[in-house]
Amino acid sequence: MEKFRFDFKALGCGSEILVVVESKGVAITATEAAVAEITRIEQKYSRYQTGSLISRLNDSAGADGFLACDEETASLLRHADDMYVASSGLFDVTSGVMRRAWDFNRTSLPDKKKIERLLELIGWNKVERDGNSVRLSRKGMQLDLGGIGKEYAADRAAEVLHGKGIRHGYVNMAGDIRVVGVQPDGQPWKIGVRDPLKSGKMLATVPLYGGALATSGDYERCIVVDGRQYGHIINPLTGYPVDYWRSVSVVAPTALQAGSCSTIVMLKEKDGLDHLNASGLMYLAVDKYGKIHHRD
Repeated sequence: MEKFRFDFKALGCGSEILVVVESKGVAITATEAAVAEITRIEQKYSRYQTGSLISRLNDSAGADGFLACDEETASLLRHADDMYVASSGLFDVTSGVMRRAWDFNRTSLPDKKKIERLLELIGWNKVERDGNSVRLSRKGMQLDLGGIGKEYAADRAAEVLHGKGIRHGYVNMAGDIRVVGVQPDGQPWKIGVRDPLKSGKMLATVPLYGGALATSGDYERCIVVDGRQYGHIINPLTGYPVDYWRSVSVVAPTALQAGSCSTIVMLKEKDGLDHLNASGLMYLAVDKYGKIHHRD
C-alpha cells in the first residue's frame, strides 16, 4: 500500500487529504469526491460566496419573511443553538459582524463606538426559527458559520472517503483533523500540535486511533498594539478579543465536536478549564502564563 497526499485550498485555508491505498486511481477518485463535498459545503455556507444560502439569509436580515432551510442546515443551526446554551451565550454564530470593526491586517484598535453599535446586532436569541425556516430579526445582522463550517467539512469529507473504500487516511483542514481509521500497521496517526509560544516549534504529538483533533488559538490571526496581543476570537458580549488561552487542542469523536469545544474554552477564558474537565475529552491547552494543562 502507498501513501498519497493531495494539497488544496478551501474555506480560506490550506488543506490536505492523505490516503493509504493500493492504487493511485482509487486514491484520486476518493479524494476528488471528498474535495467536491468540501467545495459543496463552502458554496452553500460561506459568507464570501455570492448566492450562498448564508449570503441570501444575511441579505434578507430585517425583512418580514422567513428563509426555508433544508435538514442539513437545520442540523447545523441546532448545533449552534446547543453550543450557545453550553457556553452561556459566548458561542454565538451572529458575532461575525465584529469583523466590520476588527481588521487584523492593521495594527490599531477599532473605534469603541463602532464596537458598541455592532454589539446591538449580535445575539443568537435575536434569530427567529420556525421549524426549518430562519429569519434574522434586525437589518445588518449576519450569520457566520465560520466557527463550525471547517470542522463540519472535515467530518463530511472523511465520511465520503470512507464511503469510497478508504480505511486509512485523514482530512486536515488547517490543523483541524479528522482521521479515517488507523495507519495500515495498526498504529495511530501522530498529529503534531504547534507551540503557541515558540514559532515553528511543536508542543506535543497526539496519537489518534480515530475521531478528530481540533485546535483554537490566538497566535496566528492577531495584532499587537502597545505591547498587547489581540487575537481573532471575539467575546460577543464585550466585542473584544479573549485573552487567557494561547491555544486549546481537543480530541473528540468528530471535528465539529472538537472544534466547538476548543472554541468555547477560548471564549470562557479562565473558566474554560472547568468546561474542559467537564467535557470528559482529551485535551492539551496552554494559558497566557505559559502553563500547560492536559488530560490524556
